[in-house]
Amino acid sequence: MENVIIYIHGKGGSAAECEHYRPLFPEYDVFGLDYQTFTPWETGAEIRSAVKELKAEYDKIILIANSIGAFFSMNADIDSMIEKVYFISPIVDMERLIDDMMSWANVTEDELKEKEIIRTAFGEDLSWEYLCYVRTHPIKWNVPTDILYGDKDNLTSYETIADFAEKHNAKLTVMENGEHWFHTDEQMHFLDEWIKTACTRK
Repeated sequence: MENVIIYIHGKGGSAAECEHYRPLFPEYDVFGLDYQTFTPWETGAEIRSAVKELKAEYDKIILIANSIGAFFSMNADIDSMIEKVYFISPIVDMERLIDDMMSWANVTEDELKEKEIIRTAFGEDLSWEYLCYVRTHPIKWNVPTDILYGDKDNLTSYETIADFAEKHNAKLTVMENGEHWFHTDEQMHFLDEWIKTACTRK
């Protein structure tokens, strides 16, 4: 029996991004999940199914999840099967983010409830069903977690991420001038060093 990394990408990402983490975890097998759905209830089920399959083969599972991939993972009921977690720019308060997007789109809650789905000029669909799910399924998360956050993140405020870290006993690392999407050479170097440091903590 061996150890395994499962990587959950964010919006617009891909399972192939898991290859970046292979050199950082040479003693682990590394897999990326190419999930096919985009709601917390459906994608959460996909993630749970994949983790259950890995749990049957491996002793230790580490989760790396990016952005909304972290949110989906926290809706997957996988706490008991995961040893350790690395979240990169996680969405930790989806209700607040949806409220912000409604404000950006000048959409009221009554309008969303009436129309059920509203397409926005910035490319996101607002969904009444999604909002209701988020409100009735608060995040429950109890896994040793390290979080990497860029202080220029335009989707999650520092106050929101810090509150989540405190409530869930997570270790928060902030990159000055880091963005929601870690992609530049400097940002990726910071990410790699963050993981190497986090790996040494018990």
